[in-house]
Amino acid sequence: MKALIFAAGKGVRMGELCADQPKVLLPLAGKPLLVHHIERLKEANVQDIVLNVSHMAEKIKKALGNGNHWGVNLAYSEEPYPLETGGGMLKALPLLGNDPFITVSGDIWTDYPFACLPSTLDGMAHLVLNDRLEGLPAGDFTLQGGRIANTGINTLNFAGIGVYHPELLREFSPGVFKLYPLLREAATRGALTGEYYSGRWFNIGTPSVYYQAQRQLGSSRYISS
Repeated sequence: MKALIFAAGKGVRMGELCADQPKVLLPLAGKPLLVHHIERLKEANVQDIVLNVSHMAEKIKKALGNGNHWGVNLAYSEEPYPLETGGGMLKALPLLGNDPFITVSGDIWTDYPFACLPSTLDGMAHLVLNDRLEGLPAGDFTLQGGRIANTGINTLNFAGIGVYHPELLREFSPGVFKLYPLLREAATRGALTGEYYSGRWFNIGTPSVYYQAQRQLGSSRYISS
């Protein structure tokens, strides 16, 4: 399988932390967020990885290169401006091929084992879910017997990890659009499977969460090559 890491966001809520570097290069435990994903994908025998890039794209490409350092092949889907998750995935499809592929949000940190993801799909996508984020009145989805639903008060959060079939985007035209509404509609049709993961996971969306992750995982200065 191939994989797509979403890495085009600006990280505007991170303030000065991302004034001169992309959020996906912020260090945790001595490694940029993106490197944690690359290494875990490599452990799962994923050799071909695509990154969609836009904001500070050259800094990401300089830091990671072609992936040889980690024993993988990195390719870049370059966006003139961020196309959101749906538009970014659609633009990257020529690099991902016609088979199901893994995706992971570049601005999360998790110890989820990517080798557990299915290589075949019973529907349009398979999503990893975890507990609803603290402070939110509802989560994103409900998990019922291995299938994802939108029923009542959704109790689980989409963890930013999944496997997708290219057919999910077949009817869409290039442009800026989010993936989440497509997933909600697919869940209503019973076209999504899912799993619950209770392991460690951080959504590095604000400085406070980043510092919390630092306290738990450690950090050190990272200098790109």
